Amino acid sequence: MTDLTLAAANTIIAAALAKGADARMKPLTVAVLDAGGHLKAFQKQDGASMLRFEIAAGKAYGALAVGMGSRWLDETARERPHFMEGLNAVSGGKIVPVPGGVLIRDASGNLQGAVGITGDTSDNDELAAVAGIEAAGLRHQVG
Repeated sequence: MTDLTLAAANTIIAAALAKGADARMKPLTVAVLDAGGHLKAFQKQDGASMLRFEIAAGKAYGALAVGMGSRWLDETARERPHFMEGLNAVSGGKIVPVPGGVLIRDASGNLQGAVGITGDTSDNDELAAVAGIEAAGLRHQVG
């Protein structure tokens, strides 16, 4: 198993931002975390509002925390709000349970990290994340 490289993280960001531009999305913010939840790479487009780093990183962190994409967290928050409240409490409030946090896996399915994107609709954020991961030649897990 290899770790997520900086080159791969930067490819994810560049491709995600390109997807956003092609789809005329609002300014995006992209955070890529390694499998241990540490920031690997980050970019915030001009015009993105404040707190976007915290939101993007929170989507990725949440995905890593539960081993599922943040779309699963969104669904779980609706079905079991007490669970999400507890999860957010034990994480120190780091988890943002809305779509846009996608796990990154290598060709063998080994966890490499997660990307979190915010700025447009949650569905579009997730689409940009998937495009970035695929451009880096890696696999994604949205739910």
